[in-house]
Amino acid sequence: MPRIYFDASALVKRYSTENGTPLVNEVFRLVAKQQMICGLLGALEIIFILVRKRNDKRLSQPAYRQAMAEFKSEVMKNSDFLKTSVDDALLFSSAALIAKHNLNSNDCVILRSVLNLRDSLPQQQNEIILCTSDNRLARAAGAEGIRVFNPEKGTVDELRQLLGVDQQPPAQQ
Repeated sequence: MPRIYFDASALVKRYSTENGTPLVNEVFRLVAKQQMICGLLGALEIIFILVRKRNDKRLSQPAYRQAMAEFKSEVMKNSDFLKTSVDDALLFSSAALIAKHNLNSNDCVILRSVLNLRDSLPQQQNEIILCTSDNRLARAAGAEGIRVFNPEKGTVDELRQLLGVDQQPPAQQ
């Protein structure tokens, strides 16, 4: 089964109901945590989004606490859920993607991280699907040969096809 690399625009839907939440929940149902990845910068962005939603009252205090607890449990403190870090080499190698794809710096870091991860894995295990709701990042990833799933636009059938799963029960997590 391919690995799923989440950017913040997609992963936050797991912890705060938005357009696309049901499909992100379906990813979590179908894919083992060991196959899920996000960047630490993206994780910080999710915390910021949840705080912002709490502050502007889109999330009640109890809903915010629940969302943070679930996020910490499923992602931050879960050693099975891979978190990628940012170092100078990643930042410098991301710079060329800015002009090539007209992306902001954070999206370039995400894309370069996905590409580096793909290139570091054995060929039979290097399939990565980028789960993002960011259209510009999705376009650039596609141009770089990365398959993309947008939970705001996709369907359960498209997700299952990308993952190569049939209608059988999900893998145990």
